[in-house]
Amino acid sequence: MKSPKLARSSAPALIVVSRLISALALVSLLGLAATSPVRAADSLGAPDGVALPTDTDATPADTGDSQGIAAIVNDKIISKYDLDQRVKLVMVTSGIPNSPEMVDRIQKQVLRSLIDEALEVQEAKRLDLKVEASELDQQFAQIAARASMTPAQIDEYLKQNGVSKDSLLSQLYADIAWNKVIGQQYAPLVSVGDDEIDEAMKQIKAEADQPRYLVSEILLTFDNPQQETEVLAGAQRLVEQMRQGAPFASVARQFSQSASSANGGDIGWEHASQMPAEVAPAVQQMVIGAISDPIKTLNGVYIIQLRNKQTGLGPDPLQDRWTLAHVLLPLTPDAPVALVARRAQEAQKFAAEFKSCDAIPDQIKQYVGGVAQSPRTVAFGQLDQQLRTSLAKAKPGDVLKPVRSQQGIEMIAVCGYQADTGGAPTRDQIENSIFSQRLDMMARRHLRDLRRDAVVDIR
Repeated sequence: MKSPKLARSSAPALIVVSRLISALALVSLLGLAATSPVRAADSLGAPDGVALPTDTDATPADTGDSQGIAAIVNDKIISKYDLDQRVKLVMVTSGIPNSPEMVDRIQKQVLRSLIDEALEVQEAKRLDLKVEASELDQQFAQIAARASMTPAQIDEYLKQNGVSKDSLLSQLYADIAWNKVIGQQYAPLVSVGDDEIDEAMKQIKAEADQPRYLVSEILLTFDNPQQETEVLAGAQRLVEQMRQGAPFASVARQFSQSASSANGGDIGWEHASQMPAEVAPAVQQMVIGAISDPIKTLNGVYIIQLRNKQTGLGPDPLQDRWTLAHVLLPLTPDAPVALVARRAQEAQKFAAEFKSCDAIPDQIKQYVGGVAQSPRTVAFGQLDQQLRTSLAKAKPGDVLKPVRSQQGIEMIAVCGYQADTGGAPTRDQIENSIFSQRLDMMARRHLRDLRRDAVVDIR
């Protein structure tokens, strides 16, 4: 048994069940009175010491309806304002079209997520597990970094789309609190023996000449027959939206109840024998790029995206690693044409003079207000299709074609590239996978028990 695993189990990076906002990546879709809105922090019961700021610039569109109560979870209220704001956040970050019909169709699923968050925060409070303001700030900064934006730009993006920052912060708060609960209560109980790792490696070796599949998943769970019907209907609606263009990874981050949601549903390469019995036959019949119909299991519904498949353990281009840096020359959305033209010339000058990513901090100083994010390394398969197309013709030292966005003129500098070498997973990777699967299962069971014991009044 590996002891370092337990030492890591309580670290902030552990995401057991995460619904974190999807990165707004470049070139992607990127007892309260009913007379006043309820702030997300209050309704979810944030412990003392962490105050989530009220964003007064983002208000619900329908003030009459949004000021009532959507649900009461034990003694905590989820207001219609909370629900309205979370629906807007989901629309903004998942790529689902923001239409009255779609709002009506996803409200039940979003409300269920808010109820789960309330239960998670209440459980953390019962165990006296606190979330510090610094932890929220850190998570918010990480979201901004993944989106190649600054925290201030995320603030502005949310405001422009009518979303209160409180809605995002309450989501982050619940994720951090729940990770603390699972890290304290269950991580020390999980152990992975050397014999289990040996058996897994033996099976991988035996199946080396069998097809394997690069898949992403969305898992929606249910506790009773009534929920099963609702979840199946909700899953079908998500499938329809993703087939119409909503990014799978963004939808997974917002809706999936699997640990893989933190990675946009990506679970990597698997043989059919590693998949749930109900899922494997469907995956074996899929073509690359397809999204499955909802697949029902005993206590949940899976939606699968097949991203690639191959026979053997050879290199996979989707696992190639690219190190990229985001550069922004700020402009307001209504900037004069002359100013936009001048910024475009500056972008061309930046690209022409670009030497290396190490030199970006000094180079960007030439441009008033210019901002450069630290380089980050990502797998090719995790990138937006448009960005993949641009990178297919690029090499380290290149700057991709500038893009005009609401933030200004944006560029991607290519800092480095490392091709995937293929091969079987290491012992540590296998151990991590088994550990995560068991901890995720314990987390889902604990949340199911909290739901069963809770008094929930949906209005």
